[in-house]
Amino acid sequence: MTTLIFGATGGVGAALARRLVDRDVVVHLAGRDAAKLAALHDELGSPTSVCDVLDDEQIAAAVEAAGPDLSGLAFCVGSIDLAPLRRVDRDLVRKSVELNAVSAAMALKAAESALKKNSGSAVLFSSVAVAQGFAQHAAISAAKGAVEGLVRAVAAEWAPKARVNAIAPSLMKTGIAEPMTANEAVADGIAKMHPMARLGEANDAAALADFLLSEDAGWICGEVFAVDGGRGRVRSRG
Repeated sequence: MTTLIFGATGGVGAALARRLVDRDVVVHLAGRDAAKLAALHDELGSPTSVCDVLDDEQIAAAVEAAGPDLSGLAFCVGSIDLAPLRRVDRDLVRKSVELNAVSAAMALKAAESALKKNSGSAVLFSSVAVAQGFAQHAAISAAKGAVEGLVRAVAAEWAPKARVNAIAPSLMKTGIAEPMTANEAVADGIAKMHPMARLGEANDAAALADFLLSEDAGWICGEVFAVDGGRGRVRSRG
């Protein structure tokens, strides 16, 4: 059986790929950056597909390249599109929704036949901002909220033949978050907003994604799991 990872060269995607390979899962890596894909291939030995998830034909080609044994799909693609509502325009919302929600839907659509045939599992990514509500997150929260709705709708449609779940992380120390974490004082301030008093690591989310893709999670379907250092639910006294 094969697991296809979209966004494989990002922090979470690469961490997930390493975990899967370590437990002898066949992995197919998909991402936009050919050079980074080549480096990850050299490290893991996994086949790759250069893929821009804004292109439906490239999504379909990656799914086809993963082969008929496709039983896992991880859509580790996202953005952090921050702006106060007064500065949000249609283009920003469209950009955020297209990348995070529409592309995820197209990836699921392309993989539907194989995942159902192989009793497979798919994992998408939301954000703690959907449930918690943060200022300047209107565009990205709208997009990630759409991802959560997509997960529940497709989970209902595919069950019992295949499972779909999502992970909702808080800020992690990955490349996509570097503009917010590069400054040590800013990063420390954000870390203190979390009861666990640190920023997330890519492996924090990858560990749960690994589990959700496995047979051990065979009775989990249509759920959105927080991996957020307690930020969404817990109020620490410090």
